[in-house]
Amino acid sequence: MATTEWAHTTVMLKEAVEALDVQAEATYVDTTFGRGGHAKRILAQLSAQGQLIAFDKDPQAVASAQVLNDPRLQIRHQGFAALSQLPPASVRGVLMDLGVSSPQIDNPERGFSFRNDGPLDMRMDSSRGQSVHEWLAEAKTEQIAQVIRELGEERFANGIAKAITAKRDAGLLPDTTLGMAALVAEVVKTREPGQNPATRTFQAFRIFINGELDELQQALDASLQVLEPGGRLVVISFHSLEDRMVKQFIAKHSREVYDRRTPFAAAPELPLRALSRQRPTDEEIKANPRSRSAIMRVAERLPLAQERA
Repeated sequence: MATTEWAHTTVMLKEAVEALDVQAEATYVDTTFGRGGHAKRILAQLSAQGQLIAFDKDPQAVASAQVLNDPRLQIRHQGFAALSQLPPASVRGVLMDLGVSSPQIDNPERGFSFRNDGPLDMRMDSSRGQSVHEWLAEAKTEQIAQVIRELGEERFANGIAKAITAKRDAGLLPDTTLGMAALVAEVVKTREPGQNPATRTFQAFRIFINGELDELQQALDASLQVLEPGGRLVVISFHSLEDRMVKQFIAKHSREVYDRRTPFAAAPELPLRALSRQRPTDEEIKANPRSRSAIMRVAERLPLAQERA
């Protein structure tokens, strides 16, 4: 059977790699290889002594990386929480592109989108773990509602969860994306113009089934350990939950906070300096509408006293 090569347009390609401030002989990390847009641009700026370590849960993304056959590229079939496995202060830059790749969205077999019918799956790594349908087949109504409410920021979460479990109890739980989208649409009667009623629910299911927010927090924490002084952290997020976490992480580790109980004590040294926040250009959004929600935040790892000693 022939396989379709699903196209992917990398978001903020030029801006993200420029923000890394690539040094030719240094080591960098791309935490989500995808189809290699950012990775290829980084490799183009590395010398033979440079190295790029890439992570991806998706077996198809790993296969795309292996096709490059570049000795400077090390691809790991792991989620980016595995960033913590790298040695301390061993990399010059960490790039996190948190979006779902177009091949994952556009391929109905992956079950991420309601644009075409496919199995209700949504796993980034289709070789392990529960699919969304398998989880819904056993989850309690309260848990489903909590996931939809907190991870989808969906105000109709309780009604959606009750409708799902009612269908399940009747032996009619949808096992396809269009079936689930239709069920959600029966409950969600109002929605922002141009937005499918199931958008927030599908986002919630995807984030939950892949443990995306927990993994992001682990990866952000690990970046402090693996970045060398002067190294850059570049994160591109695509929805408010992710961006809020990144914003709060950078703020926590870059702002001076004085203890009111000891007002004359020196402020503690902090490991990061916030550098910038960027959005895609109007030209990029016009050419690639999927980039419209992207926000890129950049920070620099600072040397602490014990590291300077």
